[in-house]
Amino acid sequence: MLPEKVTIVEVGPRDGLQNEKKNIALDDKIKLINLLSDAGFSIIESGSIVSKDKIPQMQDTLDVLKKVNTRPNLKHQILIPNIKGLEKLLEHNSLVNKYNNNYIDTIAVFTAASETFCSKNINKSIDESLSEYKKVIDKALMNNIKARGYISCCFGCPYEGEIEFEKVLDVAKKLSDMGCHEISIADTIGVASAGNVQELLFYISKSMKLDNFSVHFHDTYGQALANVYAALLMGITIIDSSIGGLGGCPYAGYASGNLATEDLLFLLNNLKITSNIDFDKLLLASDFIQDKLDIPIRSKVYNAIKAKEQHELQRCNV
Repeated sequence: MLPEKVTIVEVGPRDGLQNEKKNIALDDKIKLINLLSDAGFSIIESGSIVSKDKIPQMQDTLDVLKKVNTRPNLKHQILIPNIKGLEKLLEHNSLVNKYNNNYIDTIAVFTAASETFCSKNINKSIDESLSEYKKVIDKALMNNIKARGYISCCFGCPYEGEIEFEKVLDVAKKLSDMGCHEISIADTIGVASAGNVQELLFYISKSMKLDNFSVHFHDTYGQALANVYAALLMGITIIDSSIGGLGGCPYAGYASGNLATEDLLFLLNNLKITSNIDFDKLLLASDFIQDKLDIPIRSKVYNAIKAKEQHELQRCNV
């Protein structure tokens, strides 16, 4: 049975932009986030506090947070890789009014179900990453900040191939026990299909409630929407997506971008599932980021709409 309402976590300003070759200006990042806010998103992953040498596209995240517009019920989620990053965020929070939306009350941490990928990605084993995040999450909770946990490579790894469900469940349990209020099951290289999405979620459901799980699909093989539908049927109501399908995986060059938010919203609207996102305002944000990055938007829905508009314009001029 399909849910009546879904929350879309817009990850484009972080997971999308950090994997694009071209960096965009601070003011343009702020404008993008403000456009997404205007479209009605309640959760936007607006950046990460990481080393500028490792991910230069995210070096101005704190400046972004200082200047983005505020809106009731909007949460800016920030990816935090270590305790140093959290301390910088806490310093930011101390400078703003706690009841202003620029006060960040949700962070995300990320590990993997693949030892090799975890080592390549963050130079730590899975257990070492969890040990670091235990300190981050403990301190975040002490400061009334919730923690979301990403698990990369839940369906496949560019180095290890297929991933056993037991590994995913083990990491999910550990993140939950540490205090993560939500766990995102990520198909980092886009190899999942609808069948194994349901198989993994069913396997997890035998040990943990799915209420606090979300899904994060990449669209390498064009299966992301089918995977979303499979997850919806399993009761998942939180879905990550990226405007324009921006993003990718730096450790798997063949992996394409994230599930495009435009495509996801088109599906949800046609299934009569509420998301509270204004489609026309989302397209304004899509137009903006395509212009700033000077690359084609990867969303099939966006491209179809633009092609139709161009066709109708030409017909009117005949």
